[in-house]
Amino acid sequence: MIQNIPFVALLLIGATILVTIYGFKNDRFFLKHHFLISKIKEGEYYRFLTSGFLHVSTTHILFNMFTFYFFVNIVVGGLGDFAFLALYFGSLLGGNVFAYVFHYNDPYYSAVGASGAVTGVLFSALLLYPSIELMLFFIPIPIPGYLFGIGYMIYTLYGMKTQKDQIGHTAHFGGAIGGILITMVFVPEVIYSSQLMLGILSVTTLIAGLLIYRNKQKGL
Repeated sequence: MIQNIPFVALLLIGATILVTIYGFKNDRFFLKHHFLISKIKEGEYYRFLTSGFLHVSTTHILFNMFTFYFFVNIVVGGLGDFAFLALYFGSLLGGNVFAYVFHYNDPYYSAVGASGAVTGVLFSALLLYPSIELMLFFIPIPIPGYLFGIGYMIYTLYGMKTQKDQIGHTAHFGGAIGGILITMVFVPEVIYSSQLMLGILSVTTLIAGLLIYRNKQKGL
């Protein structure tokens, strides 16, 4: 229910919806603020932030906001308002910076969406409550959080490697890293309580680094 959502989360949801709707109606505004490698290289660094408040469709924003809704209470309760905001924007920037590095040689690569920030919130929840179980629409049984984390990272790495769809896998991966690191800063106890999840992140980060190196070698 809306009354159960922390006020700080309501502000983020409201701002995202309003900016997204305005972007739907104003192409010039959308093109001025979406994530585009060539424009960021020219110095338009504000796109790292503004692109996180734009979406390409109603389905896109609904998916992100519903995912955000399911985990935001857990994370705000575990971190508090200030740390949560640091987590949200840190994950958003982390996801977009990672996407920028990964796709650096592709000047036409573009993206929008709050996915990096939302993924950071999701993985923060997995760290704060390692025993959490998740229910997916297409799998009607509870899934342990660590298994979900493993599956999500494998899927993300596969998407980064193949680049055959329109999903921003690199932003998701960077957002997950940002969410985990920032959670560790504010709640260092998770280093001991969530060692499995941190181990998964370490391995997948190494693989992602190898993918970036391969992309640079190929001059993509």
